[in-house]
Amino acid sequence: MSKTYNAGVKDYQETYWLPDYTPKDTDLLACFKFVPQDGVPPEEAASAICAESSTGTWTTVWSNLLTDLDHYKGRAYGVEPVPGDDNAYYTYIAYPLDLFEEGSVVNVLTSLVGNVFGFKAIRSLRLEDIRFPLAYVTTCGGPPHGIQVERDIMNKYGRGMLGCTIKPKLGLSAKNYGRSVYEGLRGGLDFTKDDENVNSQPFMRWKQRFDFVAEAVHKAEQETGERKGHYLNVTSGTIEEMFKRAEYAKSLGMRIIMHDFFTAGFTANTSLANWCRDNGLLLHIHRAMHAVVDRNPYHGIHFRVLAKCLRLSGGDHMHSGTVVGKLEGDREATLGWIDIMRDKFVAEDRSRGIFFDQDWGHMPGMFPVASGGIHVWHMPALVSIFGDDAVFQFGGGTIGHPWGNAAGACANRVALECCVEARNRGVELEKEGGDILRAAAKHSPELAAAMETWKEITFDFDVVDKLDKTA
Repeated sequence: MSKTYNAGVKDYQETYWLPDYTPKDTDLLACFKFVPQDGVPPEEAASAICAESSTGTWTTVWSNLLTDLDHYKGRAYGVEPVPGDDNAYYTYIAYPLDLFEEGSVVNVLTSLVGNVFGFKAIRSLRLEDIRFPLAYVTTCGGPPHGIQVERDIMNKYGRGMLGCTIKPKLGLSAKNYGRSVYEGLRGGLDFTKDDENVNSQPFMRWKQRFDFVAEAVHKAEQETGERKGHYLNVTSGTIEEMFKRAEYAKSLGMRIIMHDFFTAGFTANTSLANWCRDNGLLLHIHRAMHAVVDRNPYHGIHFRVLAKCLRLSGGDHMHSGTVVGKLEGDREATLGWIDIMRDKFVAEDRSRGIFFDQDWGHMPGMFPVASGGIHVWHMPALVSIFGDDAVFQFGGGTIGHPWGNAAGACANRVALECCVEARNRGVELEKEGGDILRAAAKHSPELAAAMETWKEITFDFDVVDKLDKTA
């Protein structure tokens, strides 16, 4: 059995291993990290990955003669060892664009990561990066609005925006939930949000939550003179119910809704993004479930790939991690996928884990959302890392303020504005951030109390999914 099986792998190599191939501008390129089974040469494993993710099967079939296989097959055009790892390799594969349905991230992922991850010739496999050719990018709708249009809708310029996840995320009644939203928004936040698992549970059905939240948003806008938003989570068990909730949010005059893109699926997400574009609502994306597939450094799909797929599928915001907070992600890798989310062109940069140039053409960027275990002491680093085109989302770092939500929101707003002002004067925030905050706290008792509350709180854990060493 083993001998017959390995002969099939060698057949793959004869057809799909083309180290002299020069990729075309129209090819979709992928980089996989893999560990082959003992006794399987890396070139054989690479060709098997290529075949199983494009036109191959385990044996030669007569129907290959009925098509132009040389036109449609994928081509494994490179293998290299992963620096610092004696067992793992990268392979680079070029796929003809005709293999993929236009505008369908679903079809791309079904092809590239469908069956091949269960292939016995490899011990582990991870999709590290994809280069979507510009010809494919133009077939996708992308973000419903993008960064600049969102700034115009929200009338927010010259700084990052502030958000807050309502806590506790589960268990509040709709009226008390709306009260918490109002306190945060009147205190100085731009946004509040539902969390990923707030849908329509017995303690708080979605329609009642939408009603009380809308009342809170409108009241806060009237009192502050600022435009406000709350990410109403329209994720549900069916697409029909999702659109029902989105329509109701629109009827209440809400500016933004939310979707759990990975658990709900790319089909639902693209449909919702198209609806938001047509109806003028912003779309916030939560990445719930991503770490199930992207945290293991040897198996799954890297988050940078998910970020690219989401930008094509559609979203105006997406959670990106924080570098300094409680969630996984080192600095250079996070900066890499922040560029992927925002920039029009992202150059290959292995120091940030980016394997290919990516041209986004006309497609607008998304706001990265820094969220997860952050508080006012993190503000200088956040402004330095993310710049202005980001949403800084403090959940416990707002609602955990000893004086309540409004005071927590005020503290965050003062911290953000003093850091932006200092940065604009040329101050190095990550060196002098503590002094900047302490100076501002002399005039803001809310900020002073927040700094005292969280002065000892850090998340100094090792990153699990570290960038591979560069040669």
